[in-house]
Amino acid sequence: MVIPSKALCLLVLCFTMAATAAGGGSFKYKDPKQPMGARIRDLMNRMTLQEKIGQMVQIERSVATPEVMKKYFIGSVLSGGGSVPAPKATPENWVNMVNEIQKAALSTRLGIPMIYGIDAVHGHNNVYGATIFPHNVGLGVTRDPKLLKRIGEATALEVRATGIPYAFAPCIAVCRDPRWGRCYESYSEDYRIVQQMTEIIPGLQGDLPTKRRGVPFVGGKTKVAACAKHFVGDGGTVRGIDENNTVIDSKGLYGIHMPGYYNAVNKGVATVMVSYSAWNGLRMHANKELVTGFLKNKLKFRGFVISDWQGIDRITTPPHLNYSYSVYAGINAGIDMIMVPYNYTEFIDEINSQIQKKLIPMSRIDDAVKRILRVKFTMGLFEEPLADLSFANHLGSKEHRELAREAVRKSLVLLKNGKKGDKPLLPLPKKTGKILVAGGHADNLGYQCGGWTITWQGLNGNDLTVGTTILAAVKNTVAPTTQVVYNENPDANFVKSGKFDYAIVVVGEPPYAEMFGDSTNLTISEPGPSTIGNVCGSVKCVVVVVSGRPVVMQPYVSTIDALVAAWLPGTEGQGVADALFGDYGFTGKLARTWFKSVKQLPMNVGDLHYDPLYPFGFGLTTKPYKSS
Repeated sequence: MVIPSKALCLLVLCFTMAATAAGGGSFKYKDPKQPMGARIRDLMNRMTLQEKIGQMVQIERSVATPEVMKKYFIGSVLSGGGSVPAPKATPENWVNMVNEIQKAALSTRLGIPMIYGIDAVHGHNNVYGATIFPHNVGLGVTRDPKLLKRIGEATALEVRATGIPYAFAPCIAVCRDPRWGRCYESYSEDYRIVQQMTEIIPGLQGDLPTKRRGVPFVGGKTKVAACAKHFVGDGGTVRGIDENNTVIDSKGLYGIHMPGYYNAVNKGVATVMVSYSAWNGLRMHANKELVTGFLKNKLKFRGFVISDWQGIDRITTPPHLNYSYSVYAGINAGIDMIMVPYNYTEFIDEINSQIQKKLIPMSRIDDAVKRILRVKFTMGLFEEPLADLSFANHLGSKEHRELAREAVRKSLVLLKNGKKGDKPLLPLPKKTGKILVAGGHADNLGYQCGGWTITWQGLNGNDLTVGTTILAAVKNTVAPTTQVVYNENPDANFVKSGKFDYAIVVVGEPPYAEMFGDSTNLTISEPGPSTIGNVCGSVKCVVVVVSGRPVVMQPYVSTIDALVAAWLPGTEGQGVADALFGDYGFTGKLARTWFKSVKQLPMNVGDLHYDPLYPFGFGLTTKPYKSS
């Protein structure tokens, strides 16, 4: 059959239109050789309103079925704290789960890949077998930006080992009151140290190749998109109450809590997460002046702004009291991606309704979607949306554990070393007759790691993941002839009759996260104080404090020979023994003020009535030596 030329042209045109409608053909947005702006414009021009709204939605993995991903064009999925594909899941379990969700996203009309995010706040902390680094409160002590960059590089590889390209880290809060349950997520009370520690961002994302301020950057498959959080003032709330009100003038907000964001944006951070807290009564999730006016317009941040978990719900008190208002206020404030994370149909219906009523302008929707797509294109998700197992061997690798061990010993602060008139107790001799190790934190990996480890609130015990407890580290380090006796909570008679040469007492706080860690008394848990009394009253002792912040120590200091702040060291307890026994010297300097009494709080360096137990910047040093 011969088809007339006019009919042939018409047929070709019909096929072309059909291919275009189906998302096939050679489109600019699918061509990596095209400029970024052209790709974004081309894709935006093809998107329906529902496809745009879908990009703004982030849901929890437990509800991210293939049907949901396809029907609602979902743009992002996350694992909440402890949300895993299986208990003790392997990299393969993770990669398969992420890819299954991704394949559903790719099967939609335009094939826009979803972005999967996870909290990797001190290493890849949700994942069994990952290297758990010290929490930020310890890392600030090191004042070592290069170390932070290396930790970022290692964390990125471990996150990629599980097929995930996006980490909700770092937290760049400036904790001004240790009563806050998230204080351990803050590097320091001093914004200058927090600024230095933002060097973890190029570790996670790669070095920004251009000097263009505010442009997001992710340097390939060995890197992840980072997230500076929580914007802004989360560490300054009244009495340290989590998610509360930060009462401070503009000079204080911009001078103390904002500087870390200047550095983060200049280093190309891909995303910024908004804080649950309020500034002078206005919830940050509803603060258009700061989110749009300052972050986006003044700082020229061009990545996307993401809410916290149910963050827009919490614009009202109680949360979800007026969801319509929450959606209106949050989106119009400038939040681009909403961490819903479960009730996605409610959010989608509400935003649709408000767009139809012109309460939310299309210009706001388009700004959000452009930003999200910019990050996805930057990450290379359109070219390589599916993960593989090529990075699996990096998870918990020997190299990363050695790096964590280095971070542990550099984060230790020696607060006391010998009673008045006595010789220094540290470093301890490896070769001696008999030593006592005591305290509930000596042989407890869960306590050592703290919150945000395997589960949201952290765990108690040694079967949560792979690591070395402080007790195991002591046994690894002493001479073969030295007898190590472990008694978690010995009574005074046991200690007196034991003929110990010295004792190591490891006490502190149980794990916690967020508001569950808010504390008005900041005392170490019993039987910690009684263990200190029973042991240190009878034998020379070093007390190692495992905590997320300074805690009440003044009543015990006079009975203690040596005192070490170990913070929350993570899986590599060997780093503690490295310094105790002199293989390495103590070098850490306090990045937080250590108070005498909670009645003094809040008290920060530079305050008029500054009378600490140990001041900001304090830290005794020792010289390393190799003992037999």
